[in-house]
Amino acid sequence: MNLVCDEGVERAIVERRRDDGHVVVYIAELAPGISDEAVLGEARRLEGPLITKDKDFGELVFRQGLANFGIVLLRLNGLPVSRKSAIVASVIAERSEEIIGAFSVISPGQVRIRPSL
Repeated sequence: MNLVCDEGVERAIVERRRDDGHVVVYIAELAPGISDEAVLGEARRLEGPLITKDKDFGELVFRQGLANFGIVLLRLNGLPVSRKSAIVASVIAERSEEIIGAFSVISPGQVRIRPSL
């Protein structure tokens, strides 16, 4: 699966995705500081979901109607990065088809997926 990770996502999560065989564009490596619209553009170019910690992407997708291949919002504050990485890996492994084109929120013990953006 192709993925874009926003610059606020911890590097360990990015590396775990890569280790699991995914193609990952990490905004912190590509172009730190670019606009949210440009980040979504990169995800469209790669044809993959965006993994982010930034709630502003909900605004861009729902209110402004910007096209996307799915948003995965991480709400895992306070957990060790190794645990965050394991949770994200598990959700993507088990529910990858559901998150394509959906707005998903991953929080401790819960995954909410709103399909068909």
